[in-house]
Amino acid sequence: MNALLFIASVLIWGTTWLAIAMQTGPVPVVVSVFYRFALAAVVLLVFLLVTRRLRKIAMTDHLFCLLQGACVFCVNFLCFYTASRWISSGLESVLFSMATLFNALNGVLFFGHRITPRLALANTCGLVGMLALFWQDLMSASLSSGVLLGAGLTLVGTYGFSLGNMISARHQRRGLDVLSTNAYAMGYGALLLLVAMTLTGAGLAWDVRPEYGLALAYLAVFGSVIGFATYFLLIGRIGSGSAAYVTVTAPLVAMLLSTWLESYQWSLSAVLGIALILLGNVVMFYKPRPRAASAKTPTELASTV
Repeated sequence: MNALLFIASVLIWGTTWLAIAMQTGPVPVVVSVFYRFALAAVVLLVFLLVTRRLRKIAMTDHLFCLLQGACVFCVNFLCFYTASRWISSGLESVLFSMATLFNALNGVLFFGHRITPRLALANTCGLVGMLALFWQDLMSASLSSGVLLGAGLTLVGTYGFSLGNMISARHQRRGLDVLSTNAYAMGYGALLLLVAMTLTGAGLAWDVRPEYGLALAYLAVFGSVIGFATYFLLIGRIGSGSAAYVTVTAPLVAMLLSTWLESYQWSLSAVLGIALILLGNVVMFYKPRPRAASAKTPTELASTV
């Protein structure tokens, strides 16, 4: 089950990069993000109401859902989309993979988790692999105030994402339903985005291209409703530190799509990066088979006769 949740999260989030790129155009960033999470919240709430699976939660839990919505479904995406003005998506991917470290540290800070040697080794392989995978993008980025601002915004958004992971772990420790808390949090995130639109004067613009609407539907249903559900369930099962390895592996899917659709040219450093990331996956999830039971002693054999 853990492997299925991990693979689903990686495949979904690895393909959202392409959908996000399809949304670039005349619609302001805050409006596109609002459309995404407003639609996701409506779809998830309707599904839960129809299936009678929507769970009531206490007012304190609603406040945490509001905070989760701000961290995961509002501020972080505004930071990521805004940062793309100054830095490449490759550099953003490298910085976003820092979620593995942020989750591990926040797990220690908020829940007293222990950073195991396996987790430390897997994260080291993954982060070094990400640096190698996007080494050319990193070298091509000239160090300017815009690049520094973009990098800073990406790290702020990544830390907000990590804090949202902690809140989801808190929900599940209290026995709250993941889908219900996600629905509330997405709704709150959409409301916060609507406030941001009002403050910035961004109107409800729309892009008439068919790919914009298709990308929005994919990002709302698969990238948000299903993607965050599988990821947060994974957090509840294996912990936030291990689950965050999704953010390291998902760019591999994006790179493969780029090879297929955009004729991406592979370099030696990129191949090395993939090898290290895959090694990190093996370290993280491989479980050796238990050793066979030792041979019975003569006394034990006699007792079975």
